[in-house]
Amino acid sequence: MQGTLINIVAVLIGSFIGLILHSKLPKKITTIVFQGIGLFTLFLGFNMALKTDNFLLMIFSIVIGSIIGEGIDIDKQLDRFSTFIKQKFKLKNEKFSEGFITAFLLFCMGSMTILGAFEEGFSGETKILQAKSLLDGFSSIALSSGLGIGVIFSIIPLLIYQGGLTLMASHLKDFISLDVINELSAVGGILLIGMGINILEIKKIKVINMLPALLISIILAIIFI
Repeated sequence: MQGTLINIVAVLIGSFIGLILHSKLPKKITTIVFQGIGLFTLFLGFNMALKTDNFLLMIFSIVIGSIIGEGIDIDKQLDRFSTFIKQKFKLKNEKFSEGFITAFLLFCMGSMTILGAFEEGFSGETKILQAKSLLDGFSSIALSSGLGIGVIFSIIPLLIYQGGLTLMASHLKDFISLDVINELSAVGGILLIGMGINILEIKKIKVINMLPALLISIILAIIFI
């Protein structure tokens, strides 16, 4: 998981730089940065979602995944986890949970995450994840300057999710095709659109509870494509 470790280091460096800027920037600047992140998240989500050629597969993935996620209430569990971390480290950042969750989704839902993890799992190469690390490093500067220290702690689910994908790919390389990866990326794009809507405070959507849709999309894509 060398690529994921490089990614984590990049996020840490970028986040610390962003925190330094956060303490020096006026609120109106951090607000506009925050809005810019929201617009970019929407753009990235739409760009990824359009990769699908199977809209029914996408719809069923999101519906089934959302029902599962709502039943488990992943959003509540993750919020409890972020609150635990906040209390454990005695952090006072009001947007801690928002920064934690937003950074995790932005860093983990992109097609580069999936393609990079599978590239390393299949061949041991980390070129895509190295490029992603550079992008995430700059993104974490903007995120932490607007949302604070919660962005740093997103490296925990980043390690679990991206590292897990790499390990899974190394064991399932004979079953995963580019079409499956595209469907997974497309569903991830829908989740990012929901996250962008949340960031812009248009409407509160429980995006976290839709995360099982990613696993469902893989299963359905393997069966039907």
